[in-house]
Amino acid sequence: MTDCPKCGYTRTEADRHVMAGICPACGIAYAKWRARESGADKARRPEKSYSDTKATLTHSFWQRCRYTFTYIPDTIDPLVFWSRVAVYLVFVVWGCAFIIHGVDWKFIGSSFLHNANLPFHEFGHVLFSPFGRFMAILGGSLFQIIMPLIALVSFSLQMRNNFAAAIMLWWCGQNFIDVSPYIADAKYRAIPLIRGLSEEYHDWGNLLTMTGLVDQAGFIAGLAFLIGAALIIASFFWGGWILFRQKELLDRR
Repeated sequence: MTDCPKCGYTRTEADRHVMAGICPACGIAYAKWRARESGADKARRPEKSYSDTKATLTHSFWQRCRYTFTYIPDTIDPLVFWSRVAVYLVFVVWGCAFIIHGVDWKFIGSSFLHNANLPFHEFGHVLFSPFGRFMAILGGSLFQIIMPLIALVSFSLQMRNNFAAAIMLWWCGQNFIDVSPYIADAKYRAIPLIRGLSEEYHDWGNLLTMTGLVDQAGFIAGLAFLIGAALIIASFFWGGWILFRQKELLDRR
């Protein structure tokens, strides 16, 4: 384990492909950096101000983020690669279908993903119930959006699998789209609820009534849909870039 003298990054087992003595995050050579810092020019440099230090730390943070979310292993099994290509194409077609249909309850509600998202939605109500009635109601939609982001962080930071993380970003976007018809229905409360619950239990009908925004339901639903569509498109670029880099590795073999 080595802390970088410049950015403070600590090497891990996942960095073994990077040459010893080189920082995987910012790319400096430890020995050269320390030699330069201890040299005569150090005395000639003015002391860093607070703003300079803050800027350096901010720059270092974004360097680490860039390294984390663009990381790919230096080897890839061809079978795994082409399997990922197939999965990627399925999610591109599937995501485009969600985007093309817009805020369409019949299409979104009939997708098996809607039923897959539902347990996370219901658990969210329980999870956020200690924070009051408003958060307990909002918690359903909130947690079904947060859950894929938790998985994304786990895949990217712990498993170092950014392709899987890109799929989780897709899922997060799909969940934004999944809740958009529910929001749009706040004024009418016509969407059937689980277990035959009455319209009194309509999450977004209650939320927007409590906040006086029922008349803005269409706008809020459209905004949720646009965020979801943007995240799905972003996942296309992220996953596609990962596959492109991995194809380059295969071509060098």
